[in-house]
Amino acid sequence: MPAKPYSWKDGPDAIQPHSIAKHRVLRSYLAAYFKTLVSNPNQDVLSLTLIDGFAGGGHYIHSEMGTLVKGSPFIFLEATQEAEYSINQARRKPVRFDVDYFFVEPNRHACKYLEKVLIEGGYGDQIGKSVHLRKSTFQEEVDNIIAFIKRKNPRNGRSIFALDQYGYKDVPTHLIKSIFTNLPSAEVILTFGIDSFINYANDGTFTQNLLKQIGIPDVLRGRSIAALKDSDRDWRLFIQSTLYRSLVGNCGATYYTPFFIRNGRGHGDYWLIHLSQHYKARDVMTEVHWDNNNYFIHYGGAGLDMFQMVGYDPAHDFARLGQDSLGFEFDDIARKASIVALQDQIPRKVYANDDGVNFDVLFATTCNNSPASASIYKGALEHLIQHKEIEVISIDGVRRRSALQIKPSDQIVPPAQRSIFLQQ
Repeated sequence: MPAKPYSWKDGPDAIQPHSIAKHRVLRSYLAAYFKTLVSNPNQDVLSLTLIDGFAGGGHYIHSEMGTLVKGSPFIFLEATQEAEYSINQARRKPVRFDVDYFFVEPNRHACKYLEKVLIEGGYGDQIGKSVHLRKSTFQEEVDNIIAFIKRKNPRNGRSIFALDQYGYKDVPTHLIKSIFTNLPSAEVILTFGIDSFINYANDGTFTQNLLKQIGIPDVLRGRSIAALKDSDRDWRLFIQSTLYRSLVGNCGATYYTPFFIRNGRGHGDYWLIHLSQHYKARDVMTEVHWDNNNYFIHYGGAGLDMFQMVGYDPAHDFARLGQDSLGFEFDDIARKASIVALQDQIPRKVYANDDGVNFDVLFATTCNNSPASASIYKGALEHLIQHKEIEVISIDGVRRRSALQIKPSDQIVPPAQRSIFLQQ
């Protein structure tokens, strides 16, 4: 995060490399997101609203290279144009993209500069039509935006809110909960300055009031920060874990990811949290983390219990898995660690019921507690199928010979001859 807020008073401000990484991730997610929305070959229209709650001035200067960098408003606009072109190239029946954009920014210098560069970029004729500029704070504007989306898409409210707040208190949890209450198909991409919060948190009234502002007053469960620092070797991880659970729990989203943007200085500056109401959306974002592993890191476990990190756990042993639990980097080593961990854990879920478990249900009920994507789950299942630890049966009774054949409706069941280890 920058040392001071951007101003745009004298033109574009400098942007740090890890913020550029965040923009690349947003672009990658939008590209994948559009593909999932346009899967029906007979679809005529894609109706969507994209909201940038902290839009800035549209342009930045790369702090190291000195080159001009486009901000998130342009990422939204260009990702839509690129998706419309590429998707319709492969379709016999073109689909029309009906996309509205809300760019919300309270700083008058930034707002004025954003309008200027949008006009220069060829989007001037869309301002006031599909491009809605709002000189306001997100908190002041969110109800109006929700009302607009409900009128446009009354059935599902399809939308993405990019909420790149400066710090951790500008988007209280009750606002995000209101989004999900009113818009069933909304998604939220939220940044949260967790390192900054931990560095400045104390047991005084300032921190207590700050937690109330965010909407998570009981996050420490009655424990003092001073006592945590004295008694818990992994006190930072404890605070991260409890804060994360309180944060996502109070936001009202069913599915979420809590991974860090890397900054090259140890712990990440902030979380990039994706919140949604459908596990498939969560899986798309998780795949983006894996595809952009240079930009992300996770300070937890590899399997289905990524925040259970109290004391030594052989499931997180570096010598056994080749992955340090405090440096999960979404690379090939991390992928191997995830598959190994899931090979241990998935059979226990399957053997807990004689009827086994549906693949869709397995992923949907466990993915929030894992950094693994659905494809990594299948990588673990491939090993288990080949070693006859489990069987996978299709809805019409066909036994899957490979995890590549697995469909969401397939049932994962115990084999006729159960593993001796798993019967103990």
